[in-house]
Amino acid sequence: MKLAKEKIISFYQKNRRMPSYSEIMKLTGYKTKSAVSYVIDKLIEEGLISKDSSGKIIPNSLGQIKILGLVEAGFPSPAEEDLSDTISFDEYLIGNKEATYILRIKGESMIDAGIREGDMVIVERGANYKDGSIVIAEVDGQWTIKYFRQREGKVFLEPANKNYKPIYPKEELTISAVVKAVVRKY
Repeated sequence: MKLAKEKIISFYQKNRRMPSYSEIMKLTGYKTKSAVSYVIDKLIEEGLISKDSSGKIIPNSLGQIKILGLVEAGFPSPAEEDLSDTISFDEYLIGNKEATYILRIKGESMIDAGIREGDMVIVERGANYKDGSIVIAEVDGQWTIKYFRQREGKVFLEPANKNYKPIYPKEELTISAVVKAVVRKY
C-alpha cells in the first residue's frame, strides 16, 4: 500500500494530473481494477485524494508545504519561525475544484491590478461577481480579462492600465468566470 501511494504521488508530481485506474495498474503491478479501487478507497480515507462528480480521482493534499511564520513587508523586524501548520495551495486557492481552472495571461491591460503577461490566474466558473470583480468575459465574440463595471444602468469592462479604454459591449457580454487568484513564478 505504501509503495502504491508513493507511485501515485510521484506520477501526480511528474504529470500534474492524477493517474487513471489503468495507469495505476501499470504503476503498481496490480492485475485488477478492484485492487486499484481498494488503494483508492484507502487514499480517500487518509484524505489524500477524493473523487469528483464523474468519479475521477482528484488530489486533496498531495503537495502540502510548511507554513513557517510571517515576514515583515514594511520595516525589518526579527524573524520569528513558527512551524505551526502546513498548507496545500489547492485548499488555499480553490474553493470549488470542479468549477475552477487556470488561464495564462497575454497582454498588459490588467497590469495595474498586479496581473502581468505570463502570469496565471485561477478562475471559478459560476462564481458570484459584482461591480469591481475581475472577470473572464466574452464580449462581442472575443475573450478578455477585465474589471466588471456597472454605471448608470450600463455594464462594461474596465482595464487596469491607463493606456487601454473601457470596453462597452455592442451586442453581447457574458461573464464566464471570476478571478480568484494570480500566480506568478519568478
